[in-house]
Amino acid sequence: MKKFIYLFILFFSLLNTHSTARENTMILKLKYGEVEIELYPEKAPNHVKRFKKLSDEGRYDSVIFHRVIDGFMAQTGDIKFGNSSSPDFNLSLAGTGGSELPDLKAEFSDIAHTRGILSAARSSDPNSANSQFFICFQSAPHLDRQYSAFGKVIKGMEFVDMIKKGNPNSGSVSEPDKIISLRSK
Repeated sequence: MKKFIYLFILFFSLLNTHSTARENTMILKLKYGEVEIELYPEKAPNHVKRFKKLSDEGRYDSVIFHRVIDGFMAQTGDIKFGNSSSPDFNLSLAGTGGSELPDLKAEFSDIAHTRGILSAARSSDPNSANSQFFICFQSAPHLDRQYSAFGKVIKGMEFVDMIKKGNPNSGSVSEPDKIISLRSK
């Protein structure tokens, strides 16, 4: 009987761990393939909550990668001016918009900005992140504890590497790639 109770408890704890992991896993579909992202709600709970909300509402679908710097990062998430399917789409303004939701307070942590890290894009005000985010191509230690990192690519980074690169100085991209869809797994 004790063995049965032990197995019962073990089974439900494994089940709970699996559903928590799935709850914090996102699938980013690019024209090159699917990218799996693990989120870190224990490090940046408000950024994760916002990212999941906008993703699961389909708000990132058709949003372009407006700033992509080879060897540094790919930035996207301007749902106001960067959605290529929206009447408000404006390539020259992409990167200046966000969502109608209030900006988020910074959630700096010990997460290093290494290859594959997702972090919140913002203006010079640390508390100005809204909907935009970037994915690091390589380590960028100068961003550590300066930007709110909230996730990491755990599968499909080779597809992120294929995103069309922009101007080497500004990162601006003519005819940019876009997010096909972004949802919870």
